[in-house]
Amino acid sequence: MKSHTVISPAGAAGIPSAAQDLESRAYGKVVRRLVPFLMLCYLGAYLDRVNVGFAKLQMLSDLGWSDTVYGLGAGVFFLGYFLFEVPSNMILHRFGARRWLARIMITWAIISASFSIVETPTTFYILRFLLGVAEAGFAPGVILYITYWFPSARRAKVMAIFFMAIPLASIVGAPLSGWIMESFAGLRGLTGWQWLFTLEALPSLLLGIAILFYLDDSIDDAKWLTPEEKALLKRNIAAEEGEKVAHHSVGAFFSDRRLWLLTGVYFCIVMGQYGITFWLPAIVRNAGVTGVGMVGLLAAIPYTVALLCLPFVGRSSDRTLARRLHCGVPMLVAAAALFALPFTDGVTSALVLLSAAAAGAICGTAQFWALPTAFLSGMSAAAGIATINCIANLAGFFSPSMVGWLNDFTGKQGAGLWLTAGALAVGACMLAFVPGKMVDR
Repeated sequence: MKSHTVISPAGAAGIPSAAQDLESRAYGKVVRRLVPFLMLCYLGAYLDRVNVGFAKLQMLSDLGWSDTVYGLGAGVFFLGYFLFEVPSNMILHRFGARRWLARIMITWAIISASFSIVETPTTFYILRFLLGVAEAGFAPGVILYITYWFPSARRAKVMAIFFMAIPLASIVGAPLSGWIMESFAGLRGLTGWQWLFTLEALPSLLLGIAILFYLDDSIDDAKWLTPEEKALLKRNIAAEEGEKVAHHSVGAFFSDRRLWLLTGVYFCIVMGQYGITFWLPAIVRNAGVTGVGMVGLLAAIPYTVALLCLPFVGRSSDRTLARRLHCGVPMLVAAAALFALPFTDGVTSALVLLSAAAAGAICGTAQFWALPTAFLSGMSAAAGIATINCIANLAGFFSPSMVGWLNDFTGKQGAGLWLTAGALAVGACMLAFVPGKMVDR
């Protein structure tokens, strides 16, 4: 891998050169300015996904729905996501991230709050589909946006910080959701789950408005950087872009086997991730926990473990550049934990295995995105990231739907968990066929 840092003789002797100081200062500014804010926005997005898992604890009995209805509704979100994600990312790349990401967040906040008026399965399905349409492009859009600022050698750690939003959403959202559902139940004639959807949509609405005033579309637009810092950042990105793939036709893009192999890997990751996200509260309750509030508190534990693991895995990946290893090993850990979960008896053992599963699946998700962004550039990166994400996120439809159906059909929770465990194991094995020289850099 080519280094983008200019090393002077002084720097080589152990004394930081002026160029190294400039580079450290510039990237430090970018990280502090962009990454925490983007992570906060993704936390808002994920909060709107976590809450449907908690709403299930009251919603199904209040409305007389089955696990199959819930699983199908949870999954329909990803059909809308699939249809609109690639166009969304192309629009972002062409017209800029600031306005488009703001549009995404404001729209999904309004739709998420609308779940408080759901009464029939049909309405639930329609709103879930529209929520997927509204949110389409946010995660791949941010991933693409990160490539505008950071070269691949710095990207794994940044991705790990960004994807901390997933466990943080559950650490914050799990106890918050339980508290809202218990404390607000009956207020002004609304149930706890209705208040849940209404109140947890507010952060996304406010953050969407904030994006318009806070984000910059490009390095050139960043008034908080000096001219020297802008020049250095642009030079590093330009040097790397020359080594990447830019497809010159639609046919060349869709015939790239590497793209489809990575799509298959990420499909398996998403199967495992959403198998955990949508069903974790129910697993904790079925382990013997009573009370929605206590379920919320205990459900935060696995995501706390994941949060602690993410930065260590990201730093190790950037240090060794062994991208496939840092993606595959966490996936295998998650697969083993999910496979063993049905054989456990008791809350403590269930939480230990759920912690391993959550940490493995989320670390695998974060590290995966260092793979395609290592070799795609320009419009190919915009389309490639969105294509991988939108097709793989169809697993978000299949995972909750199939887990719900298998739980109802077999009367056992283990069938659905073994399905998600198998998907993670298959995905980890597929990584062995990804060319190392292409991504391990």
